[in-house]
Amino acid sequence: MGVVTSTMAAKFAFFPPNPPSYTVVESGGKLVMSGALARESVDVLKVGTKRGNEVVAVYMKNPGAALTVLYSHGNAADLGQMYDLFSELSLHLRVNLLGYDYSGYGQSSGKPTEQNTYADIEAVYRCLGEKYGVKEEDVILYGQSVGSGPTLDLATRLPKLRAVVLHSPILSGLRVMYPVKRTYWFDIYKNIDKIPLVNCPVLVIHVCFHFGIFGE
Repeated sequence: MGVVTSTMAAKFAFFPPNPPSYTVVESGGKLVMSGALARESVDVLKVGTKRGNEVVAVYMKNPGAALTVLYSHGNAADLGQMYDLFSELSLHLRVNLLGYDYSGYGQSSGKPTEQNTYADIEAVYRCLGEKYGVKEEDVILYGQSVGSGPTLDLATRLPKLRAVVLHSPILSGLRVMYPVKRTYWFDIYKNIDKIPLVNCPVLVIHVCFHFGIFGE
């Protein structure tokens, strides 16, 4: 029963757009996304994960920024669809912003699984420090819907984070489908158990409707 239910939860957890909304090509020595205007302030990256996948990310630089947002997007979306929103957020909030596609989303390799998403966010977070010199205390983690899973998992291991934003987060995979009152070992994205382990300020944003089982 546990394995079957866990498999069902994982099946309903991930809805990568098919086909992806963008491609990645090399132009002038830089990676660029199809349909997006190449700008000096935007880097398109391919980042390797410890599970052997290569995830695509975009880093948007704001010259007036003191903070950096690491954005884990919701379901049924990829970077091509999120690009304009990321650009607006970076501009109007005056932050640097790094968004990425989970394994199996967009042009990222591999398959979307719970453990792969943990490796995905860990890899792009590491990239922030190694490539851009971003310090932990200057990072805000933003997780939308299913993105709350990798966001909270990483947040439990980063005690100096500036803040965490959870946008329509899930309590856990099973709790989306069933009104369970306890956590089972086979559940996925056990956010309800991880949130007490986060040391920084947390903002929860919630809406009253969903277009998909695990997100809008």
